[in-house]
Amino acid sequence: MSLLNYIDCQRSSKQIKSQPPTHKKKILQGAENQYKHRRGCFTKKMNIEKYFSRTGYKGSYDKQDLETLTAVFQHHIRAVPFENLSIHCGETITLELDQVYNKIVMKRRGGWCMENNQLLNWVLKTLGYDTTILGAYVYNPQQNTYATRMTHLLIKVVIGGKAYIVDAGFGVSGQMWQPMELISGKDQPQIPGIFRFTENDGVWYNEKIRRKQYIPNQHFSDSDLLEKRLCRKLYFFSLEPRTVADFQFQCTYLQTSPDSLFTKKSICSIQTTNGFRALIGWTLIETTYNYKEDMDVVEFTTLQEEEVEKTLEDKFNIALERKLVPINDKGAYKI
Repeated sequence: MSLLNYIDCQRSSKQIKSQPPTHKKKILQGAENQYKHRRGCFTKKMNIEKYFSRTGYKGSYDKQDLETLTAVFQHHIRAVPFENLSIHCGETITLELDQVYNKIVMKRRGGWCMENNQLLNWVLKTLGYDTTILGAYVYNPQQNTYATRMTHLLIKVVIGGKAYIVDAGFGVSGQMWQPMELISGKDQPQIPGIFRFTENDGVWYNEKIRRKQYIPNQHFSDSDLLEKRLCRKLYFFSLEPRTVADFQFQCTYLQTSPDSLFTKKSICSIQTTNGFRALIGWTLIETTYNYKEDMDVVEFTTLQEEEVEKTLEDKFNIALERKLVPINDKGAYKI
């Protein structure tokens, strides 16, 4: 619940506006104090040890260094899926931190970037890292241009005066496996491929150079889910600090608009130790990176309706509370 919603629950805005200025200020201040207390109670229920139990991280976290950051980050992306299944289960995705925590940690679900990275940002701040939320504009390969809406939340982390970008919410082959140094024009090889930032007039572009792909089932060799270009544009962003509230409108839009990619496709993906898995509608994709020199293998399987939820449990460790309605309409989504 936002502060404004909380105030509305306590007293209607019409009643507040009708009060003298000094009394109105007291009402708003009182509601804000109650709201902060309420939020504080929720935050106290959020336990970092339970988060680590969720991700399986058992290492130390007494140092705010790059090694610890990388380890915490990698455990997150291999335990918490990038997914939008709530939309296709009749659930509403909320950006309230306590509800994100409850969904991912307690209910062992995943989430999209605004959930995954918001929770990870809380974790890193709790551990003492210097973090800032940033906003990005995702590339649309179908339209060959970047989105005009800021829909992607990511994190900047500063360690010893050096800045890194941490993004646990992109999924599939565009998911980085290590924090990326915020430096322009430098190739940053990782197991998924070579990532690179390019800065131009204060705008930072992220792209990835992938390997060739081997598709055992040739029936899927022309799938619109496959990225055909070797160099994949991911998104651009600025270093302007953002808040979660900056993403609220887009969060609502993405889960309700018929034009949204996320209403057109049910998506769940998880990183593995040697690649990633993804379930798009009824299509299961299992990718192994660099299974031979400069070659990734991408295996496709079409599931029957009754196999979908069992696959989510077996392959993604997700148990849904409501019935999933899979969907895979045409859309600009590449694995």
